[in-house]
Amino acid sequence: MARSQLLSIINKNVKKKPILLFFVLLFPSVLYLVLSTGKHHFTALPYFGPREAITTMVNGKEKPDTLYHSIPPFKFVNQLGDTITDKDYDHRIYVADFFFTTCQSICPKMSRQMERIQKKFWDNDSVMMISHTVNPEGDSVEVLAAYAKTMNANSKRWNFVTGDKKQIYDIAREGYFLPVDKGDGGPDDFIHSEKFILVDKNKHIRGIFDGTDTKDVDRLFDAIKMLLAEDIIKHSKKQTITQGER
Repeated sequence: MARSQLLSIINKNVKKKPILLFFVLLFPSVLYLVLSTGKHHFTALPYFGPREAITTMVNGKEKPDTLYHSIPPFKFVNQLGDTITDKDYDHRIYVADFFFTTCQSICPKMSRQMERIQKKFWDNDSVMMISHTVNPEGDSVEVLAAYAKTMNANSKRWNFVTGDKKQIYDIAREGYFLPVDKGDGGPDDFIHSEKFILVDKNKHIRGIFDGTDTKDVDRLFDAIKMLLAEDIIKHSKKQTITQGER
């Protein structure tokens, strides 16, 4: 069969069945996970931050496990004036960054890369973004709304948030482990970083990328696909276990 004919068949089926597109896009990632690790285990993205060895009970038996760092609860206001909390990102993969609207150096590049992420995963509501201003005194809701418009931001998927400066700076340093100098979040404190933080559906940090580097953001695309594939495999395993218990 000619390549053009094969692509034509795939395109026709994708139009009829959007879910097929989802699996076509994720299949390479799932295949990589399976082939690179064998039948029962798969290679996953690393976890960032402190971790703690714990013991959990499974079917009445103790089992060693690991408690990974998770993003702490937060509460900010987005470009629409709506309250945004960590609950809005429950069961979502998301990318976080820190910027300010009057920045003329790294921030415009970062925001355009975030726009690429939005476009890349436009049809997958499991992927979201959040951009925190590091200049809440200057970046009001109205200012953020105007900035978000220039980035074609979908407010259901990409929040530009403002709030208390100390809370923003604390979560940047202690929640997302943004690689910046120490500070107290006071009037003279200022952070500036090009990093994108990838967070999984359990609020664990799974990757840190250069938001000004197109090639590194391409690697971020692959990492997001890996997390989506990881979720499919975990869900499949749970179903297998449940069926086995019946």
